[in-house]
Amino acid sequence: GWGVWHRELVAGRIRGPRAALWRALLTAIEKPYGWAVRRRNARYDRGRAASVAAAVPVISVGNLTLGGVGKTPMVALLAQWCQTQGLRPVIISRGYGGRGGWNDEAIELERRLPGVVHLQQPDRAAAARDAVSLHGADVLLLDDGFQHRRLRRDLDIVLLDGLDPFGHDRLFPRGTLREPVESLARAQVIVLTRADAVSADDRQRIRRRALAASPSALWLEGVHAPQALVGAGGELSDPSIAAGQRAFVFCGIGNPDGFRHTVASLGCVVAGLEVFDDHHAYSAAEVRRLTERAAAASADWVLCTEKDLVKIDPSWWPPGPKPAAVRISMELIGPLDAWHRRLEAVVQRRNVP
Repeated sequence: GWGVWHRELVAGRIRGPRAALWRALLTAIEKPYGWAVRRRNARYDRGRAASVAAAVPVISVGNLTLGGVGKTPMVALLAQWCQTQGLRPVIISRGYGGRGGWNDEAIELERRLPGVVHLQQPDRAAAARDAVSLHGADVLLLDDGFQHRRLRRDLDIVLLDGLDPFGHDRLFPRGTLREPVESLARAQVIVLTRADAVSADDRQRIRRRALAASPSALWLEGVHAPQALVGAGGELSDPSIAAGQRAFVFCGIGNPDGFRHTVASLGCVVAGLEVFDDHHAYSAAEVRRLTERAAAASADWVLCTEKDLVKIDPSWWPPGPKPAAVRISMELIGPLDAWHRRLEAVVQRRNVP
């Protein structure tokens, strides 16, 4: 699909005269896109564009680049922390990629966080009002909210993917940056996700560059830790049961390399990989073909992300290698006392009239 092709093109993995021509065209489009992004940010920075304050604290989880960086497990971590504090969190997202209902990330969060309300609406300021008035929210978790500046937030958490933290240093569509790296100045917390996938030297290099843009930000590192294998019918298994076995992997997410690294961390042998566009809608025929490919590769498992599995009817799986999704939790490394103090300071304002 287009998303896979674009990712390979901007990374320079597609070569030849035609690819060079495409990159030149994308460079020409990058300039007006960058102008529009900088103009919009300047309007908010100078107060010319109005932001709306919610009645309760707002914590935003976002990123600089297109693609998956671990926002869903990070939102789940925050929601669970809020619950341990006796708070009622409500998750708010735009709902990109949905087809006639909730999108895949929302369905995944609903399965992971039963009882936590999730509102999907392009007008997130209106969703914030509904969260408080209709659902009794004590704190709002803004999923993918860094670029959504209309709703004021009390804490901006930005995730950087260790495998591609700065989007090839080019704005979309020539690269995968949604806005310039200097926009990190708005972040109060920066988390380097998939930190275990890069060297200590690379982690320090990324940290220096990020904190140069936001010197007062709290720096944390995160690991995408396999928490469970989720079967086709929703049953949970210990991920260690797949260690030493062969797995055919498929995914329709923004960062397939990151998921491949996660599967390898299970101790699996990756017997094959098929990548689809982000938010891909699977069919029964595709599921049958993937299972046949897995069987041909002598795989014991067909593994995907939870975001993929929630879009596949359990009855579509034919006999063959065992299908499962890898449930990921975000494990944070760093000054966790400072992290908890920041969260506590934010949620304490819920009692302010």
